[in-house]
Amino acid sequence: MAVLGLFLSWRISHPNEDARWLWLMSVICEIWFAFSWLLDQLPKLCPVNRATDLNVLKEKFETPSPANPTGKSDLPGVDIFVSTADPEKEPPLVTANTILSILAADYPVDKLSCYVSDDGGALLTFEAMAEAASFANLWVPFCRKHDIEPRNPETYFSLKKDPFKNKVRQDFVKDRRRVKREYDEFKVRINSLPDSIRRRSDAYNAREEIKAMKLQRQTAGDEPMEPVKVSKATWMADGTHWPGTWVVTSSEHSKGDHAGIIQVMLKPPSDEPLHGITVDNSPLDFTEVDIRLPMLVYVSREKRPGYDHNKKAGAMNALVRASAIMSNGPFILNLDCDHYIYNSQAIREGLCFMMDRGGDRICYVQFPQRFEGIDPSDRYANHNTVFFDVNMRALDGLQGPVYVGTGCLFRRTALYGFDPPRSKEHSGCCSCCFASRKKSASVSSAPEEHRALRMGDFDDDIMNPSLFSKRFGNSNFLIDSIPVAEFQGRPLADHPAVKNGRPPGALTISRELLDASTVAEAISVISCWYEDKTEWGNRVGWIYGSVTEDVVTGYRMHNRGWKSIYCVTKRDAFRGTAPINLTDRLHQVLRWATGSVEIFFSRNNAFLASPRMKLLQRVAYLNVGIYPFTSLFLIVYCFLPALSLFSGQFIVQTLNVTFLTYLLVITLTLCMLAVLEIKWSGINLEEWWRNEQFWLIGGTSAHLAAVLQGLLKVIAGIEISFTLTSKSGGDDNDDEFADLYILKWTSLMIPPITIMMTNLIAIAVGFSRTIYSTIPQWSRLIGGVFFSFWVLVHLYPFAKGLMGRRGRTPTIVFVWSGLIAITISLLWVAINPPSGNNQIGGSFQFP
Repeated sequence: MAVLGLFLSWRISHPNEDARWLWLMSVICEIWFAFSWLLDQLPKLCPVNRATDLNVLKEKFETPSPANPTGKSDLPGVDIFVSTADPEKEPPLVTANTILSILAADYPVDKLSCYVSDDGGALLTFEAMAEAASFANLWVPFCRKHDIEPRNPETYFSLKKDPFKNKVRQDFVKDRRRVKREYDEFKVRINSLPDSIRRRSDAYNAREEIKAMKLQRQTAGDEPMEPVKVSKATWMADGTHWPGTWVVTSSEHSKGDHAGIIQVMLKPPSDEPLHGITVDNSPLDFTEVDIRLPMLVYVSREKRPGYDHNKKAGAMNALVRASAIMSNGPFILNLDCDHYIYNSQAIREGLCFMMDRGGDRICYVQFPQRFEGIDPSDRYANHNTVFFDVNMRALDGLQGPVYVGTGCLFRRTALYGFDPPRSKEHSGCCSCCFASRKKSASVSSAPEEHRALRMGDFDDDIMNPSLFSKRFGNSNFLIDSIPVAEFQGRPLADHPAVKNGRPPGALTISRELLDASTVAEAISVISCWYEDKTEWGNRVGWIYGSVTEDVVTGYRMHNRGWKSIYCVTKRDAFRGTAPINLTDRLHQVLRWATGSVEIFFSRNNAFLASPRMKLLQRVAYLNVGIYPFTSLFLIVYCFLPALSLFSGQFIVQTLNVTFLTYLLVITLTLCMLAVLEIKWSGINLEEWWRNEQFWLIGGTSAHLAAVLQGLLKVIAGIEISFTLTSKSGGDDNDDEFADLYILKWTSLMIPPITIMMTNLIAIAVGFSRTIYSTIPQWSRLIGGVFFSFWVLVHLYPFAKGLMGRRGRTPTIVFVWSGLIAITISLLWVAINPPSGNNQIGGSFQFP
């Protein structure tokens, strides 16, 4: 920081009189880069690494004690949300595998509930979930019996390692072979569902058409008959119309117009373990295994024309309300449909923090995102390890990591918009992380009475039950569930230092069974009109109004004084998929950057944060909103080397010792910082370098487009979408990474291509002018060529993506490119011939 300050002051005080325009542009860009770098570095001052002890969790909550003589689990309930919207883009088999990994998680069965949100209302997804529920009766007990990891069947049966390692049961081989066969048949059934639904619907529609024709003949008599028109309905297996979206859409049966649906696929299990029975025809022996399954519920919220359904955020809020009525788990884990549980004990790891002392002030536990199916070189930095292993761990030392949309364990009351307990004791934005740790460690008091929700621990206005109907809607079931969820989510009051605790053994009671009235109430709260005149999406639940609703939702919680935790487990908690294609990756980054620009121009800007948010946390959120604007300066800076080579000038008057020394020292300190981050975070140098490369690729393409979109939307109210226009390649089905070589043209590629071509032509022009000079001065090319090379090296993965699969680019393309570059360079020399006083780098003077 000191060297950077000295360098900028020297640059400002030593302008290039021969090219003030070049000097001014470079200085402005460098000042912004320094500011952006500072925003990125300041939140990294207090990085932490955390570890959990699952044995302690088991000892406190699942071991016999005077308060819990039977040793029945005293852990709180967890509701898991899985969101999907389109079975064509999100294959049902992938979603089914995610569901199976959840149902097989190592957590008390009667405390676990899974809700699948199908925002498209597709019968294909519904029937795929029914198939998954059926296969779970075999898969889940098999996982428990043989301690299978991971518990996603597709991943497990695709593992390259020896599946028999550490397996000692004699029947494992037989069981595995049988389950593998059943899973293969399960996959075939899932794959055949679209055709099965179509054939079934065609048959039923033909039958209805015949019935209508017979009825018409009976009523019409001898009068001429008009052709019978029967709606092409989509039919369920029981011979009834599907209430959701039909394959051939019609009124009240399209993606934006259909009824609300709730179907309990697997009923709530009993409280006591249920072991399998010995049957001659039974494929596996489960006599020593608990065969109960967690509750599984399919949910598709109601959609009608004229309502803003708020995309994923609206779907998640519908799940929050429905789950509050049906199971009311005090904690909510949300997963994308392609993110499955890789570590069966991941939920327990997250609960270690929630149930610890002071855990009642934690709003969510965020797990890192890990990805599969990415090319070994990670060409486009899809693993994003610098963000997940450096930035997020650093934020964990402040007020906590940002919420990134999936793999996050929430406290339900935090989603309800409540302030954290004892918020007045922990207020103050300028307290540093060290001071806050010391303070929280020193707080102690006598044990408080174990009670339900009381205003003493929360803000008086927020916890006033008379205001609940205005905030949460008119469902008494939902309002009554709020204090229950708050009480069940408290840590155990087993130590004098625990404030706002609950008595041990309070959660060993049986859960109420579902009845028809409960399900009917759950359907009413997922109706499209329920949120009218409430605070859902404004203060309560997932926040509306941004394409990155995840970041905004986490920001609102931190702004109220909540703290979040980053949980990095030894074995990855969750794994998912990420786009490895260049165009898909750019559009993914575009969506994130567009959300950041929206945040910057909204009331969620960190400049407007409350005093409850710590200073460095505010800086981190400020960086979230500002980082896309760096693209404006980055794209100018990428053209500066070419402008230097074309004009024969440079950003400094002379390449003197002072400038080169500053450049060397800054480079060395940045390298030392990079090594430091690599050492403590555990990432490798290649991952760090890939991140640097894609920072420039994304900064000159997607980030620039996001800023343009944001400015046009704010200033003129115009919304622009950057869509795919053509597609080629990617026809090799045998290649696991075939998508990597697909070239889909998009307008986002124009700026990086222009930068590459300009710099290549500028280098050719510079060399040509030097060659044709009377006295060639090769040393005078160093400045421009060095920085052009810096730009081109960062854009190398982008150029490689444009070329597609190695060897598929015709040689003539390279020949034409070379001829064009040489022609342009000769044309430049002809227009601006070299002379003794007009030579590239003529202004460079070496002492």
